[in-house]
Amino acid sequence: MIDVNELRKGVTFTMDGELYKVLDYQHHKPGRGKATIRTTLRNLRTGATIQQTFLSGDRVQDIRLESRVVEYLYADGDMLTFMDIKTFDQPELRRDVFGDDIQYLKEGMQLKLLSYEDEVIDYELPTTVDYEVVDAEMAVAGDTATGATKKVTVETGLQVTVPLFVNVGDVIRVDTRTGSYVTRV
Repeated sequence: MIDVNELRKGVTFTMDGELYKVLDYQHHKPGRGKATIRTTLRNLRTGATIQQTFLSGDRVQDIRLESRVVEYLYADGDMLTFMDIKTFDQPELRRDVFGDDIQYLKEGMQLKLLSYEDEVIDYELPTTVDYEVVDAEMAVAGDTATGATKKVTVETGLQVTVPLFVNVGDVIRVDTRTGSYVTRV
């Protein structure tokens, strides 16, 4: 059991028989009375996001997630196939487990799958991934006081805002946490 004051972004725990991951955490201390901890939680089995407020001193059951490094192989309908790089097992996951992050997946990319009691419930993408630009808006640098930008589409279908000098065929590095352009590679 852990105290709710120890909850931070990314912590997983069980509550009422469900598995949750903390997406956002705010500690609020009023002038009088107990502190409250406001959290945004994602149910790891259903994908639903809820708001939950705890009183200081409440306790939840923490869990240990096992991680394994896998390589993304291919998509087949609603299923995504991966390969464990140590055992060569090929686990399959539903496409909806990744939600909007599906656009970051690229064949041959390595990521971590997190499991609890042999059930894959979450994933960790690499911090940055390199993509080839397949489509770019035509843009001309005009009278701008700050850095001008344009939208490009990368090989996975992800749209990224980049500086004007990025063209079709360039390889760019994208931060998977924010979806933002980092640098041209």
